[in-house]
Amino acid sequence: MTFNKEELKNKIIYRSQYRGSKEMDLLMSSFVKSIINDIGIDDLLKLKELVNLGDENLMDIRNNPVDPINSTSNNIINKFVNFKY
Repeated sequence: MTFNKEELKNKIIYRSQYRGSKEMDLLMSSFVKSIINDIGIDDLLKLKELVNLGDENLMDIRNNPVDPINSTSNNIINKFVNFKY
C-alpha cells in the first residue's frame, strides 16, 4: 500500500482539530502540530489511530498511563502521555 505522506499529515491535522469537545480539540491539535513534521510514516499511522480514538479513551490514556516497562505501548502514546501544552 502506498501512502501520500502529506495527504496523511493533512488528514491527521484536520481530525485533531475537529474532535468533539473543545478541550480535546486544543490538546490534540497542539500535540499533533508539535510532532507531525518529525515522525516517519509508521508513527504517522499510529498517530492517525490515536486521533481517531474517542475523547474518553484519550483521557483514560492521559490520566492512567500504562507502565512502559510492562507494556507494548508505542512511541506516539508515550509522547502523548508526556506532552505538556
